[in-house]
Amino acid sequence: MNAAQEKFVYYYKKYKDQPVKVLLGFYRGSYYKFVISAFFYLIKHSPTLFSSLLIANVINGVLAGGDEAKRAILINVAIWIGLLCIHLPANYFHSMYRSRVIRSTEAGLREAMVRKLQELSIPYHTQIQSGRLQSKIIRDVEAIETLSSQMFVNLLNIVMNLTIMIGITAVKNRIILIFFVLVAPIASLTVVAFRRKIGKINRDFRLEMEETSARVMEMVEMIPVTRAHALEDVEKERMSRQLRDAAEKGYRLDMVQSNFGAVGWVVFQCFQALCLGFSGYMAFKGMIRIGDITFYQTSFTTVVNQFTALINLLPIMTKGLESVTSVGEVLSSDDVEYNEGKTELAELKGEFSFRHMAYAYPGSREPVLRDINVDVREGQTIAIVGESGSGKSTMLNLLIGFMLPDSGELLIDGHDIRTINLRSYRRYLSVVPQTPLLFTGTLRDNITYGLGDVSEEEIHRALACANLTKMVENLPDGIDTILEEHGANLSGGQRQRIAIARAIIRDPRVIILDEATSALDVVSEKEIQDALESLVKDRTTFIVAHRLSTIRNADWILVMDKGIITEAGTYEELLEKKGMFYHMESLQMSLR
Repeated sequence: MNAAQEKFVYYYKKYKDQPVKVLLGFYRGSYYKFVISAFFYLIKHSPTLFSSLLIANVINGVLAGGDEAKRAILINVAIWIGLLCIHLPANYFHSMYRSRVIRSTEAGLREAMVRKLQELSIPYHTQIQSGRLQSKIIRDVEAIETLSSQMFVNLLNIVMNLTIMIGITAVKNRIILIFFVLVAPIASLTVVAFRRKIGKINRDFRLEMEETSARVMEMVEMIPVTRAHALEDVEKERMSRQLRDAAEKGYRLDMVQSNFGAVGWVVFQCFQALCLGFSGYMAFKGMIRIGDITFYQTSFTTVVNQFTALINLLPIMTKGLESVTSVGEVLSSDDVEYNEGKTELAELKGEFSFRHMAYAYPGSREPVLRDINVDVREGQTIAIVGESGSGKSTMLNLLIGFMLPDSGELLIDGHDIRTINLRSYRRYLSVVPQTPLLFTGTLRDNITYGLGDVSEEEIHRALACANLTKMVENLPDGIDTILEEHGANLSGGQRQRIAIARAIIRDPRVIILDEATSALDVVSEKEIQDALESLVKDRTTFIVAHRLSTIRNADWILVMDKGIITEAGTYEELLEKKGMFYHMESLQMSLR
């Protein structure tokens, strides 16, 4: 964990049901920067804060006449101009302190989420839509940034403004102070009346926006399928319904917030009108000076505006605190892969032993793998075949360490996989998935991903082994050609061969091929098979294959059915048994 992640997780777990305390704890150590920012904000707005008092002094001086009038005009105008002169430097320092702490914390929080997503288990990622995670990283962190600004800067400003205005009023006339004090309980009642409803509707809106984000990502990924089946209108209607649902929840939230603000404004304006009448009556009776009417009215307006601002903060704070909870759900998740303190592998031979191993997915009643017993020697090639749903991919996920056995053992070079630091183990693995994963960047970057400095000789050797040399020569910029998103400017076979080259260049001790030749034509498949034969030599290799002709040379073939190994042997041995493997191969032969 980085410092931001540790701090947020600590306070979230400690005050899970109190998001305000979570946020306050998260910023511990930076409070002084917010206080400094608020101080300069106060100085920045001092012309506005003290303008009513200066105007009242001038009016009272003019009414008094004589030298007092001249002195009042000169002194109060000079003070006003002086306050205006410090506005710009005060604004600079206010913005500097505020923006620095807010933006660095925002980046730190997003970094913490990115780190956490890299630590969370693969089952976690399969259970939550990527669009929801994207919404949490972008929308929720932005809401927390807004909340931070409002709480630690604007809220402090409101408190300072109220303190100054009420303090001056208390010194000048305590009777007028009564009107100011009456505002507080009215504001509190208004907040209490709306707080729970705003919180519930904001939570519903946040979940709806996460769902919308997930649906939009799905729609973009499904566009080729949608277009191929002429389902554009169906997809438009589906997304329109989702967007209308989100808009409806947003509308309900807007209306509640709008009514909340309107009620508060009307209540405070009524008090302001009463204040004008009362201060005018006191001036009429000679209890205060005429110019003080302007001061008290303007002061009360400031107080009302501050309470109005405080009430308007409620929706923003509710949204931000809901986002604190949303982000906390991810950062505090315990569904992570723990490697600290486990055995570091300095080398890997590639010997595997499955001892009565079983695995069931969370929430499933039936295990997907049952009583698996296999011994794999160093350098052997093991092929795993079977119908869809037989447990082949689960076997590979367990081998990679994405999941751990529920019972039994999986031994790697004699070590139980539960006791191994999986990061140190995976340094010796190369995995070629069934669906090749490419990112926007050069072909070179995609092949050497994560390796740092790689010689041109190593790259060209990997290209040759993956049958990519001719393709690269025909690209406009060769190995430095930019790939489009997901390699959209390449064929399926080319993308698969790039994934194979990425595996080859790592010179692994263990290779895991999940239907690695499925996207290749017959000619390319033969060439890849020849390359793979030299690649897998002296390396332990696991292959999941549907094309049984591609695993003729495997040392051992495991035939799986409903989570158990029903047959095991070489290609020829399994054909002689005339069991499940024989029938699968006969069916494929008839379809060629």
